[in-house]
Amino acid sequence: MNALTYESPGSVDEAVKLLAAANSAGGNAKILAGGTDLLVQLRMGMIKPAMIIDIKKIPEMSVIKEENGGYRVGASISGAVLGEHDGMKGAWPGVVEALELIGSTQIQGRASMGGNLCNASPAADAVPAMIAADAVCTIAGPNGQREARVEDIVTGPGKTSLADGEMVVDFFFPTRPARSGDAYLRFIPRTEMDIAVVGAGVSLTLDDAGVCTAARVALGAVAATQLVLEDGAAALIGSTLDGAAMEKLDAAARAACRPINDKRGTIEYRTKVAGVLTRRAAKIAQQRAEG
Repeated sequence: MNALTYESPGSVDEAVKLLAAANSAGGNAKILAGGTDLLVQLRMGMIKPAMIIDIKKIPEMSVIKEENGGYRVGASISGAVLGEHDGMKGAWPGVVEALELIGSTQIQGRASMGGNLCNASPAADAVPAMIAADAVCTIAGPNGQREARVEDIVTGPGKTSLADGEMVVDFFFPTRPARSGDAYLRFIPRTEMDIAVVGAGVSLTLDDAGVCTAARVALGAVAATQLVLEDGAAALIGSTLDGAAMEKLDAAARAACRPINDKRGTIEYRTKVAGVLTRRAAKIAQQRAEG
């Protein structure tokens, strides 16, 4: 058995070459950003990579910058760093809150946005919030760079649409129209440091009369992948988020659920909670949009 090797490239191109070399040698490489999932999986013997590629020294993967009225966030940015960025907190508070919910204070200092996505857990907290924000990620690989919406990355538990040798470099969060707001809520059995039983992300825009003109709704932990609720968004658009709209949103969330029974919640319970959380997240987003 070949020994596990460790590399710490200083550029995206160098990291991609290392990924390609590991794959061509018949082994496999894993990306290390925060390591909060990767190291646990290594110690449990769940994965046996030939190479660990530490991306923390790659400049563009560790910065947050304003761009065209939006924000570009490096894939290795942690919840603690994101939570200190006034621009992102002002524009996308739901995204910031979602990443800050992951684990303890120590974990938040390490757990990365890219890792939360690419670990491909159905219960990942940051992913529904990023989907609601219509975030787009930059992906680098042997054939150059491409872009993909966050909602198209996770294909199943532990599985992504990334090809061999590809990695997520950063995320772009678009410009927010006036009177816009977002929110993410999750339900967990404990008060903190637990895995979501249900997660709900909502982003919306209101006109001057308080009518919703645009919306995106996403759910986590209720199916094999995060879900985009087009019917949920349709329930909000054209409404003032009145009682009738909230009932339609609740029904859309419940109808979309395809959860499992496990020790953290039954199918029936998760389905009910999905409707409740989605309504609450929509109301918080509405309040933020109203200023």
